[in-house]
Amino acid sequence: MLKRFFQIPLIITVLYACGSSAALRVGEPAPGFEGMDTGGNVHRLADYRGKTVVLEWTNHDCPYVRKHYGAGNMQEQQREAAAQGVVWLSIISSAPGKQGHVSPEESEELARTRNAAPRAVILDSEGKIGRAYNAKTTPHMFIIDETGVLVYMGGIDSISTTNPDDIPQATQYVRVTLQELAAGKPVSTPVTKPYGCSVKY
Repeated sequence: MLKRFFQIPLIITVLYACGSSAALRVGEPAPGFEGMDTGGNVHRLADYRGKTVVLEWTNHDCPYVRKHYGAGNMQEQQREAAAQGVVWLSIISSAPGKQGHVSPEESEELARTRNAAPRAVILDSEGKIGRAYNAKTTPHMFIIDETGVLVYMGGIDSISTTNPDDIPQATQYVRVTLQELAAGKPVSTPVTKPYGCSVKY
């Protein structure tokens, strides 16, 4: 009897984990969210209805993130997206005391020194937005179309290393998806495996 009692919480935990993972599907409405950026401005997904939105989970101390920022790949794609009218939001879900956690001032300094160009950097230190999207890695990328539907989730590209020399040979999934959306084409690869450092909730 005692053994059965201790099994119940485990079963509930497994069901909850499976349920939260299964709740996020490409082709269905993306989870709504509200978050504050480094300047104290509030951003809501609903505010960007009618625009394509890119969500980028980031952690400046992660070598996989450094790969793309150090090579300029992330900044280049941020600027390309902005030129297309796409809203690019970088999200930091690192908890206080964990790797990658930054103050608003530190985040703004990082953006300046890395020449980053997202629409905004959202500080999600409680991990609410990260958990809503089941963000697992930095970087982990999500694309939401103009109607609010999730159309892509996964890695920024196809080569899961920390070597920046691999970037030119990789399929740039985010760039390709945005090009397909702009051309009115279906997304050819809507789900890929994300790679990087674990999000430090």
